[in-house]
This record gives sequence, structure tokens and C-alpha cells, in this order.
Amino acid sequence: MYINNLIHCISARMKKLNFLILLILFGPVLIAQTPNTNRVILITLDGYRWQELFTGADPALIANPEYVHDSTGLKEEFWRPTAQQRREALMPFFWKEVTQMGQLHGNRNLGSLMNLTNSMWFSYPGYNEILTGKADDARINSNDKIPNPNVTVLEKYQNSEAGKDKVAAFGSWDVFPSIVNDIRSGVPVNAGYRKATGDLSDRELLLNEMQDQIPQPWGSVRNDAFTYQYTIEHMKKTHPNLVYISFGETDDFAHEGEYEHYLKSARVTDDLIRRLWEFTQNDPYYSGKTTFLITTDHGRGTQPLRTWQDHGNKVAGADQVWLIAFGNGVAAKGEISEGEQIYTNQVASTVLTILGMTPDSEMGSVLKLDR
Repeated sequence: MYINNLIHCISARMKKLNFLILLILFGPVLIAQTPNTNRVILITLDGYRWQELFTGADPALIANPEYVHDSTGLKEEFWRPTAQQRREALMPFFWKEVTQMGQLHGNRNLGSLMNLTNSMWFSYPGYNEILTGKADDARINSNDKIPNPNVTVLEKYQNSEAGKDKVAAFGSWDVFPSIVNDIRSGVPVNAGYRKATGDLSDRELLLNEMQDQIPQPWGSVRNDAFTYQYTIEHMKKTHPNLVYISFGETDDFAHEGEYEHYLKSARVTDDLIRRLWEFTQNDPYYSGKTTFLITTDHGRGTQPLRTWQDHGNKVAGADQVWLIAFGNGVAAKGEISEGEQIYTNQVASTVLTILGMTPDSEMGSVLKLDR
């Protein structure tokens, strides 16, 4: 009996010793091979001002007959006595839910600053900076449909082992195939009036048909509702790890001086993002693993008043932007009120880091969203 117990004890200790030896020898390899299960949803609202995001409807615009047709109805919908109440009426998901679970950067009234680093202050340069992590004023200095010579984070992830065929981009503006350089990168881009392709769901077939039947207000930009619907159908079907979505209506309505539609479009976009968040929380592939990053390609003017319609480096304040983050790995800090200065070129490196990749040295530094 004693001998049997002794043999059993020696055997157990040998197993533990062998396990420790294996752990020492192969533990780093096993850790390195642990797959990164993080997902990222990167969203932009074209030309959406920080002023409306953080203070709601502008008192100088909401009843201005030059920019609003039905001021009574618009005020009933969006006007409230305080800035906090106005922004909550305008974007309830951001200010009732995101503020409890994430971070909102860029309220300059509280000393939270975010700026572009490119000197153009309009769309293609802004999107290039967001997606590549660096300004390129020498080559990206127009909105022309020139294939981007720079490599975006979408392309970097697409070319990685983990990201192969797990990336997708959707945009309302028809320049996005060039911005993402879809031919070189291999990243599928559904933008402008492009239709869904491949093995289509019934809903995608319907979207393809409806997109041709509904009046198109702008030749180069489709309604954001189509961009959202194409996105959600693709996510349900293929479950990409990295999704980029660009909503465009806010910029186009602002250029037209339609403040009523600018506000209403922002309100709808807030709800579309809420729906997308709820989808990810109810889908096992995304639930508990998904980080949302939301920003804009440029700001707009404020003074003189008419410059709210415009941007570019001759418009003061058009380099002032903002960032919202929530979901997996993001500390719940709410509206950032301590003094800070962050930049658009930090978004790309942050996306790559979340996905387990190493940013390039020329990119902006990684945003510390987890604390």
C-alpha cells in the first residue's frame, strides 16, 4: 500500500514538472498564437460640427429664415432651454447611452480639443488622415477620384492573416472607392450608387432595385439610409472584423444651407448608430468584442454665420473635429472635460492596435481609450 502511494505521488509530481517544462518552453508561443477576437466599427459623419454635437441646435440658425423653412416645427423638435437638453434632443443615443458607457472628445468649451493635422480641411484629405494615420498635403489636395497612393488601415488589415476577407467599407459618397483604393487593396467598397454584388439576400436585392427608383438628391452622394442598410445586411451575412461606414448627408445639407435637414439627418444618424450597436450586442460574433470609433472628416465655420455652410483652410474652425468611442476596451469616462489635445491622425493607429496589429511609426500615437 505504501509503495503504491509513493509511486502515485512521484508520478503526479513528474506530470507537474513536465507541464512546467512545457509551459516554459512553449508558453510564449502559445500566448502569441492566441487569436485576437476584437472587432472594430469605424464610422464618420461628414462635416458634422462639434458645436451641434456638444451643444445641440444653434440658436443663431434654428429660427433663421435664410436657412430654415419651418422654424416653429424645428424648434418644437430640437429647441430646449439649455445646451445639455438640446444636444440630448438632437442625439439621444449619444447623450443618454454612450455617455454612460464610453467617451466623447472634442467639446472645446470644456478644454477637450481635437484637430486635423492636414492643412486642407476638406473631405478627401480628412478621410485619408483618418484611414492612414497621416496627412499627405502634397498628394491628397483635392476631392478628385484619384486612387489613394497611401495604404489605409482597411488595406493593412485586409493583407494580414487575421483580416483576409474580413474587411468591408460602405459610404454615401462615390469617391470612397478611390480613397480606399479598392482595386489595389482588395477591400470591398459599396459607396455612392454602387449596388450589392455576389450571393445576395432578398433584402439586398430589394435595396439594389429601390436605389434606382428613389430620387437622387445629389449626383455623387446617396441617401445614408441605403448606406446603413447595405452595411447591416453585409454584416449579418459575412461578419467582417473591421467595418468602415461613412454617412454623408450632414455635409451636403449644410452646403445647401438646409439647416433643418442638417439637424434631422444628424438625428437619424444617431438612431442608425444605435441600431447598429444593438445589432452587435445581440450577435454572438460581435457581442462583447466590438469597439465603436466615430469621428468626422472636417469641421465647419461659425463666424461670419454663413460660413457654417463651408469648410476648407480659408474657413476658421474647419479643422476642429471630435471623437466618440464606446464598446469593448473603452473606459466609461463620459464627456471629456479635462484639458487635452488629440488629433485625427491618431485614429488609424488606435484601430490597428485594437485589432492586434502594430501601427506604422509615421502614424499618430495610439489613443489611450482603456483608461
